[in-house]
Amino acid sequence: MNVTLPIPDDLAPRLGAPGDVSRRALEAFGLAEYQAGRLTGPDLRRLLGFATEVQLDQFLTAHGQAPGDTPVARILAFRVGKRLGGLDPAALIREGRR
Repeated sequence: MNVTLPIPDDLAPRLGAPGDVSRRALEAFGLAEYQAGRLTGPDLRRLLGFATEVQLDQFLTAHGQAPGDTPVARILAFRVGKRLGGLDPAALIREGRR
């Protein structure tokens, strides 16, 4: 799929060479979709044409995004090992069943 962005002629020279603008637009779009959870890490890597996961991790880190830090990943991380005042909820439940 190709997407065309209308940019006013007077602004175009300030944005840089057309290839640079296209790449920055693709990166911004991909990053936003990754952050929204609509693209996975492998999807983003493919979209941006990175050959390795290291390149993707470097891209994400350069843009202030920890690799694997998506809304879904944050929810799952929150669930795992959640404590209530330092107490394990599963242990509290088990204790109540005795």
